[in-house]
Amino acid sequence: MLSNVSKHYGSGSLIVKALDKLNLEVIKGDYLAVMGASGSGKSTAMNILGCLDRPTSGSYKLNGTAVEELDDDSLANLRNQELGFVFQQFHLLPEATALENVMLPMIYAGIPISMRIQRAEEALIKVGLKERMRNRPNQLSGGQQQRVAIARAIINQPALLLADEPTGALDSKTTEDVLNLFDELHKQGITLVLVTHEDNVAARAKKVAYFNDGKVIEIQKRN
Repeated sequence: MLSNVSKHYGSGSLIVKALDKLNLEVIKGDYLAVMGASGSGKSTAMNILGCLDRPTSGSYKLNGTAVEELDDDSLANLRNQELGFVFQQFHLLPEATALENVMLPMIYAGIPISMRIQRAEEALIKVGLKERMRNRPNQLSGGQQQRVAIARAIINQPALLLADEPTGALDSKTTEDVLNLFDELHKQGITLVLVTHEDNVAARAKKVAYFNDGKVIEIQKRN
């Protein structure tokens, strides 16, 4: 939960208020889409939800933990154990196979090699890449690379999956495939927050939060 969260950049007369006393609650099991014009604060809010940035003021609690009170090492551990990230750019290691890319978060979590391999294989099967585990990113389509990124994001069974414009670099058919995968992950119990500027992408969510000037101005619930 974000409570009265503000994020300011600059100082004096040059202060930019990226977030302005933002309140946003994400409940376990939510599928929330975040929409708003460029500069509305949605990506800044995503960065704070993902513990990639700290608020200037206000409170963020993740599973009861006051995130703003954690030091950098504790934040890194929290990101690794509780959060998964999917971005518009896939951020895969070009020389690593799909399997090796998916295994990366488990290395940082100290999981034994045999378990890393088993879990990475299971995750890639779940996202429909059973036959592509040994391929490197340049041997995969954009949609397949995004599926690898999603498998990597869910490998440590995160409490919250954050997706920032995850379909922005994909064609319409591949976008549909990725959204179907998100639907399936949500049905399996993953809490999902998705930033998008595309109405057809937001339409898949159960709730939509509309941002403007660093605040949530409306939340719509969908069936």
